[in-house]
Amino acid sequence: MKTIGLLGGMSWESTASYYRLINQGVRAALGSLHSAQLVMLSVDFDPIAKLQHDGNWDETGRLLAENARRIQAAGADFLAICANTMHIVAPQIESAVDIPVLHIADATAEVLIERGIRTAGLLGTAFTMEEDFYKGRLQRKHGIDVLIPDAQDRRRVHDIIYQELCLGEQRASSRAEFVRIIADLAARGAGGVILGCTEIGMLVQQSDTSVMLLDTTILHADQLVKAALEDETGRKRKS
Repeated sequence: MKTIGLLGGMSWESTASYYRLINQGVRAALGSLHSAQLVMLSVDFDPIAKLQHDGNWDETGRLLAENARRIQAAGADFLAICANTMHIVAPQIESAVDIPVLHIADATAEVLIERGIRTAGLLGTAFTMEEDFYKGRLQRKHGIDVLIPDAQDRRRVHDIIYQELCLGEQRASSRAEFVRIIADLAARGAGGVILGCTEIGMLVQQSDTSVMLLDTTILHADQLVKAALEDETGRKRKS
């Protein structure tokens, strides 16, 4: 089994979901008392969130790249950034380490293509919805068109993420807002909606809407489990 490297803490609530999902995936694949072999570094999110909102991505990238090197030094075979937004500095992190960085947008695109979805809605922080690092990767690398909410709804989604979900709060009124926005994206032609912030899955689940949801936390965790196990499950079946 390969060692997974997790760069987390952005926020710690969603990083805890990564830890649970990855270990559940390994146990489902290998059975018995198996669990994931991983190295996790969870950062203090408050100063990073301030840098995000100041637009200081260079310093954000420098801090996360430094921590990525620490994860590599601890023995990780590959690395995951446990936050959609922080993939905005993925190139800086990739250049700082010698191990692969498994991109969350690629994990999402793989499932979209499997399900035949070529137009998807995207919810996330304002940075994820408005900047090119995520939707541009989906469009250019995978041929997937991306729809985002209007400016007012983008602000509402962003505020709910930072003022509620990152603080561990899930409000019924905010769930209703997300469901409304998801329905609007579907009405505009989205074949599915990407929950492109690792906290959103704590608020909205598939049972809340008939529109297909793609929870990036789950999809990314699945990708990491597959990468860690590789031929492990095949060897177990033969033994």
